[in-house]
Amino acid sequence: MLKLVQTADGSNTIFNAEVGENYHSRHGALQESKHVFVNSGLSYYLDNNNLKKVSILEVGFGTGLNFLLSADFCTEQNIHLDYTGIEAYPLNKDMIDKTGYDQYVNAALWDDFINSYSVSLLAPVQLNPNCQLQIANCQLLNFQSDKKFDVVYFDAFAAVHQPEMWNEEAISHTIKFLKPGGVFVTYAITGNLKRMLKGLGLQKIQKIPGAAGKREMLRAVR
Repeated sequence: MLKLVQTADGSNTIFNAEVGENYHSRHGALQESKHVFVNSGLSYYLDNNNLKKVSILEVGFGTGLNFLLSADFCTEQNIHLDYTGIEAYPLNKDMIDKTGYDQYVNAALWDDFINSYSVSLLAPVQLNPNCQLQIANCQLLNFQSDKKFDVVYFDAFAAVHQPEMWNEEAISHTIKFLKPGGVFVTYAITGNLKRMLKGLGLQKIQKIPGAAGKREMLRAVR
């Protein structure tokens, strides 16, 4: 059902035969994650807010690549990261370990992540002085939290494979966890998604250049 696949930039992704899609772009898992989420989401938010701490909610934790790159970035910048990932179908530790993502981040961060991975599915784990991780093992609509987040990474499988993740109920449920001034970012862009975000009160809904193989992506601010 799950198969390791090398993408165009040399980094690996995983093909999920049941869904019929890769976890990342075939044009480059690493470059997509950096461009769409770390640079256009996390870095953009920090550039516009003079903060030394940031909280991120990711819809679709998947392989953990978005988390690892974000945590590596925050560790280098001495920024405290509070990261929550929602994943209804977590990958097992062995599959995560086979991705080879250890070569893209600090060795100590990788070791802390992979050694804590099974535990982090149950409760928040302090991976290092700068980084806390929690993975909520549930469907998106069942996720509940008292927290509000600075940045939302919306990284569900494409609507053609998971339309229920992109309807108004799912997007509305996600946006309620976003702080005023917070940033919503995703690799996808459709007129319907833009209309939904506008109806939910988000501003500065932008079409910006997408990652390799995709002309545009979407970013919005609450």
